[in-house]
Amino acid sequence: MVSKAMARFAHISPRKARVIVNLVRGRQAGEALQLLEFTQKAAAPVIKKLIESAVANARTQSPGVDLDSLFVQTAFVDKAPNKYMRRWRPRAMGRATRVQKGLSHITVILGERA
Repeated sequence: MVSKAMARFAHISPRKARVIVNLVRGRQAGEALQLLEFTQKAAAPVIKKLIESAVANARTQSPGVDLDSLFVQTAFVDKAPNKYMRRWRPRAMGRATRVQKGLSHITVILGERA
């Protein structure tokens, strides 16, 4: 049984989110949630909420699922298009440059260990 949760257009840069995703990939769901509770990184609350959502999706798909057997099978972060957060910074000689605002698509897939 596989359950999936996605956070699209999360306001965190992909580079920051990948650090936390690499931390929880392959761990038990309960252990990952406990680890994220005490992690002092900006992406930790976002990914914690995402794993909780994937656990809730697993409960909805099959109510008799053993929550201790769920683990983070796959987790990855993609860069989201920065269409709506356009910002400009004034530069020398009357020019302007784009300010990159980080947006991410974060996906977490939980699997079940036999």
